[in-house]
Amino acid sequence: MKQTFKQRFWKFGRWFIGLFFLMLIFRLIYGYVATDVKSGNDYSNNFFSSVANLRKNYASEKQIMKQDVAQQANIASSQKYEKTATVVSKTSQFEKDLDSIKKVTANFEGVIQYEQNTGNKGNRQIQLLIGINPEKFDSFYARIQNFALVKSTEITKIDKTNEYRQLNARKASLEKNLASLNELKSRSGAIGDYITLHDKILEIETQMQELGVELGNFDTENEFCTVRFSLYEGAPERKITFASRMKVALEWTIKYYAVLIVTFLVLIVAIFILLLVIDKLKLLKLITEK
Repeated sequence: MKQTFKQRFWKFGRWFIGLFFLMLIFRLIYGYVATDVKSGNDYSNNFFSSVANLRKNYASEKQIMKQDVAQQANIASSQKYEKTATVVSKTSQFEKDLDSIKKVTANFEGVIQYEQNTGNKGNRQIQLLIGINPEKFDSFYARIQNFALVKSTEITKIDKTNEYRQLNARKASLEKNLASLNELKSRSGAIGDYITLHDKILEIETQMQELGVELGNFDTENEFCTVRFSLYEGAPERKITFASRMKVALEWTIKYYAVLIVTFLVLIVAIFILLLVIDKLKLLKLITEK
């Protein structure tokens, strides 16, 4: 009988021991995963998207489009696009790395189009919007990743050819309307009609000026690709040792394993008491008779 009790105890004990080690392994794995996710999301990559009215940079790329096969002729077509790189870095040598970034930008003939400095010493950050010649974009993008500790990178390329064509079509339409209105201006008429015509001409000229600014960003002499560079100041990150991770995982497992066991025992006791009450009131017999 004593041997049978040991066997039963060991049978149930193995399940509880297995559950303990399963929770420990789960918490240990979670520690590695959670640390990687946290380190990847420490810094905001959406800073520039939240800042409105920043200059847009566009570039051109020649594409070869084939005509009819019988002609065997090629024509070149210009594709307009917007290419943006985002680099987020952290450093413990803020001034040194910032100076190096600006020197590299000057060496690549880049233009710092936007700059914002915030924070006090020890917790500073700077946001730079850099315009780079399309031909030097890839080299510059690779070069600035050699400074500080890179936390995240991203490159986005958006085709703007249709938008460019729509702007040109709108410009042609406005020019046509303006020419027609100027022709009407030379004719005689009532003073009220003349004033209305003058206001309409002024409105179209204003639209053309605004359109000229948008089209100016597409000019070949203004062609740039954009690099959004964010530099954060902070102490070098220390790697978490396995012993430290195991200590945290063990503490967590003991705590929640105890909570789980206590909850399980309370549930068993509650069910046992409920069965006793049902038996005392003979509810089971009453339900069976019905």
